[in-house]
Amino acid sequence: MRNIRNFLAIGALCAALVAPSASAFANSYEDLIASGKIRVSTDLAIPPSGMLDANLKPVGSDVETAELLAKDWGLTLEFVETTGATRIPNLQTNKADIVISTLSVTPQRAEVIDFSTPYAALRSVIGAPAGSEIKDWEDLKGKTVTVTRGTTQDTELTALASERGFNVARYDDDATMVTAAVSGQAQMVATSETIVNQIGERNKTLAFEPKFVIRTFDLAIGVRKNEPELLEKLNVWVSENLKNGKLNTIYEKYHGASLPKEMLK
Repeated sequence: MRNIRNFLAIGALCAALVAPSASAFANSYEDLIASGKIRVSTDLAIPPSGMLDANLKPVGSDVETAELLAKDWGLTLEFVETTGATRIPNLQTNKADIVISTLSVTPQRAEVIDFSTPYAALRSVIGAPAGSEIKDWEDLKGKTVTVTRGTTQDTELTALASERGFNVARYDDDATMVTAAVSGQAQMVATSETIVNQIGERNKTLAFEPKFVIRTFDLAIGVRKNEPELLEKLNVWVSENLKNGKLNTIYEKYHGASLPKEMLK
């Protein structure tokens, strides 16, 4: 009997210890408002979505999107710097409340986190020097495509590499990948169209340019699973700011083009 009582006592203690952590995310929107702060996981090494200016101040389309959200909700904004590979882990380990960092909506990611209504879009492309005769997947045979680890390009090209007969080289962040392409170490890259154009601007001799589109992705705000209230509030916020044009204005400022028309309806 004593052993049973001890077992029950230990079980009750464990339940008490676990309960706060299990419910910590249950009312996260209320918790955010009560705390007066929101922690946003953002990669600050992927211009023009996230970067640091000459004064080391965060700027970019994702940065301004996060700033607009914090302002509208009356919260202090704290950026949690990340890379492509650590965006979702930062969310899952409670280092960040949400992710705003060129996070593409994919079925694989949707298994572990939830996504808001898309607030922007990204064209994923194969980029290479202007003189390269690359027009489609067949032209990649025997070549190496450079990607940033943990991105949708990494996932998609890794799955295709054997079938299509090309190799995949990985860098831990976009900044390092861009440097490799600008310096000529990377013969081609798989990344966003915007980043390919930036590579072309930084080395006009190689003149990297988009060769063909891999896929067009919706970009959304990442949220932990089982946070329906926070997700609903984010969806309302995104919809309102697409309709009033504020999110499109931010996108145009940094990307030089409007969001897809179907997003603005």
